[in-house]
Amino acid sequence: MIASRRTVLGGALAVAASTGVTLPASASASALASAGAASALTNLAHIDFLGAEVSPPAQAGHATYGSGPIGVLWTYADRRADGSYARVGGGAYDPATNTWGQGAFNADDISRAAVVYLRHYKLRGDRHSRDTAYGLLRGLTYLQTATGQFAGNVVLWMQPDGTLNPSAEPVELPDPSDSGPAYWLARTVWALGEGYAVFRTVDPGFAAFLRARLELAIAALERQVLVRYGDWNVVDGRRVPAWLIVNGADATSEAVLGLAAYVRAGGSARARRALTQFAEGVAAMGAGDSDTWPFRALLPWGESISVWHAWGAQMPSALAAASSVLRSSRLLEPAIGDTAGFTPLLMTAGGPDNGWLPAPIDRTQIAYGVDARLQGLLAVAGAGERPGLRQVAAFVAAWYFGANRAGEATYDPATGRTFDGISGDGTINRNSGAESTIHGLLSMLALDRSPELAGLAQTLGAGSRATSGLQVVEAESATLSGGAAVVTPPSAWTGESQWSNGSYVSLPAGGRLSLTVAASDQARLVAPIVDLVADREAGRTQWSSARSLGSIDHGAGGPQGISAAPGALLPVTLSGSLPSGATQLNAVSSSGPNRVDAVLLLPLISTLRLATATLLASVDSHPRTHQVEVGTTNRHVVSSYDRSGKLRFRTTTHASTVMAPVLPGGFTVII
Repeated sequence: MIASRRTVLGGALAVAASTGVTLPASASASALASAGAASALTNLAHIDFLGAEVSPPAQAGHATYGSGPIGVLWTYADRRADGSYARVGGGAYDPATNTWGQGAFNADDISRAAVVYLRHYKLRGDRHSRDTAYGLLRGLTYLQTATGQFAGNVVLWMQPDGTLNPSAEPVELPDPSDSGPAYWLARTVWALGEGYAVFRTVDPGFAAFLRARLELAIAALERQVLVRYGDWNVVDGRRVPAWLIVNGADATSEAVLGLAAYVRAGGSARARRALTQFAEGVAAMGAGDSDTWPFRALLPWGESISVWHAWGAQMPSALAAASSVLRSSRLLEPAIGDTAGFTPLLMTAGGPDNGWLPAPIDRTQIAYGVDARLQGLLAVAGAGERPGLRQVAAFVAAWYFGANRAGEATYDPATGRTFDGISGDGTINRNSGAESTIHGLLSMLALDRSPELAGLAQTLGAGSRATSGLQVVEAESATLSGGAAVVTPPSAWTGESQWSNGSYVSLPAGGRLSLTVAASDQARLVAPIVDLVADREAGRTQWSSARSLGSIDHGAGGPQGISAAPGALLPVTLSGSLPSGATQLNAVSSSGPNRVDAVLLLPLISTLRLATATLLASVDSHPRTHQVEVGTTNRHVVSSYDRSGKLRFRTTTHASTVMAPVLPGGFTVII
């Protein structure tokens, strides 16, 4: 479970406490059968194991549909030395009271688990999945506060006996957890929307109840968030929508998924209005261009223009769903930029990292981030008629089958477990908690709907992996002169971004830095990460190699607005590129002090090779032909797509060396 943005940006993979119930290392035959067809990747064994039922005591403002125990889901599953797993809650455990500092079950995971079972029921018609979804939706609506000042909001945590814990330890905001909008309210909308769409035909009475609770949640969002529709915040000079849930396009996108499902199934005019307004807010978070930060990505956080993270970045899939329901091509455009522009570049840089802040600092990768990329590619491919994005999706999905920094599969079809993540150095966290299990299964359900894509992803995951893409060079590694000095602030986190190595270089007037970088066989864009401030008196830095590469005005930042810190830590792409073979990069400050964090180097054509397939991504403004050694004389199909993801060129070759055309800002796939 992702508790807060700050926690995740810190980069640690959570390790839960170790008290609970164990599951044998091998899954039973009956559990395997629940996956449906024998060849299916989706296996519900582990998520079934995480499930439980509880009969909560009477608690004011909380009730659900019908009578009897409600469905819940344990938050974490710790791996034991013998390969078995223990179900555990969050926070410190008190054996005397059988309580956890946070709780055993939470609305975030219950809501998303309900989506897993709902989608599995839709795919397979599986009665077990329908019944389990029914129980989880009853549990989720019990967590929703139904009366009073905060009606429609949701309590996040529940103890093992069903007692609600609205003020968890450690403290999470809002506190109490049902006192305002939150990620868990957005995810509740997601589950209720998809739940209504399924149950309206199989159980109209229950569907009517889900509809009423969803309308209650929408009312809460109207008075707490959408009351600001049409208002804009300023973040370091950029206008950002003020009507995002918890100022997050990530959280809002999950509500949009539920609202789109609800409206498609005949939801209310109020829901359509909320869907339209939230989708407009998410779409407004698209930024940059093929060669400038954030490279056409949809930014997830409305309080920083310096941060992108993979986890929860479901903005493209949400916009694809909204554009289809609302019949708005305008909403789809930023989603195309994110999937056809940014995602190929992200994959060639190493994959869906937890945090580019703005340098790729937190290189941990988790299923939540991988699934968000996969779902976005597939949704935009369908809504925008861009089948080439499905090819990119195979490169993303291969992460589950071994195409990752660990070189090992992170999903096991025999047990239904997805490991909790892989650190930047390739270390696997072999716990398998609810969030990783959920998003691994959502990915497998998507693959099961497309056996050809599933087969390709597994093939790519089982082969070798090599990347040649974005590189980070720390400013602190430079030779310094003219009074330039390394500065280490008390905290690497600025409140809206992070110094990549915990330090930066301060360049006074006349200060110089000289970096030695690895040579490359092609030209590279140079994007120094600098602190841009809103100060006309701030100086400039001049950048050069054997020739001038351009300058940066360090006073070109905008008004601080609602951001947590003055100035914005941003990559600024220089006008000139670093020539092939060049190994020196120099900067001199005309006045100052100016602050330089690091330098991003981006090859004009970046490469990800998995098995015998290759993905090429361009940040160039001109078409190029790129030589690729495919290694065999087997048949290869070369498909070149433009910056909007449209196919522009396709050929078949049996050559072991391919001269692949790559279009400006586009991508090419060789399979």
